[in-house]
Amino acid sequence: MDPATKKTVLRMIPYGIYVMTAKGADGHLTAATVNFVTQTSFSPPLIVVGVKMDSGCHLAAKETGQFALNMLGKGQQGAAFAFFKPAEVEDGKLSGEPFRPGDNGAPIIDSAIGAVECKVVEIAAVGDHHVVIGEVTQVHLHKHPEGRPDAAILEMKDLGENVFYGG
Repeated sequence: MDPATKKTVLRMIPYGIYVMTAKGADGHLTAATVNFVTQTSFSPPLIVVGVKMDSGCHLAAKETGQFALNMLGKGQQGAAFAFFKPAEVEDGKLSGEPFRPGDNGAPIIDSAIGAVECKVVEIAAVGDHHVVIGEVTQVHLHKHPEGRPDAAILEMKDLGENVFYGG
């Protein structure tokens, strides 16, 4: 398989941009920008998130069995870039973003257009990103989208011509 062709073809998969958050067993808050996300079941409502196996979010979700997925909307590139590095809590903000704890303790980012809280159903530990399967236990809608809900999501292509993930 040609590596350059593989990279190009896999980058044809469109990606939304989200911030996964979790509260560790020690109370430490974690957050990471993620984009390997999809819904996999209506009943029960399940989502899957591909998470780097060495990330704080992966560890916290694995320890506590809880996490949240915050949906970033168009124009929220700053928030996406803020969570490319380990999260910091300062002045009541998570990496500069106001937040509140969800019912499961995971941070819900106030500026996100929506969020789901999840309990971990299973973690498939394969590859450099583990697949976290979460059952949606609570939903938050901070700003009702105009038009199609899927059109409101910040996408990888919105982050700039030279920002890619995957491949």
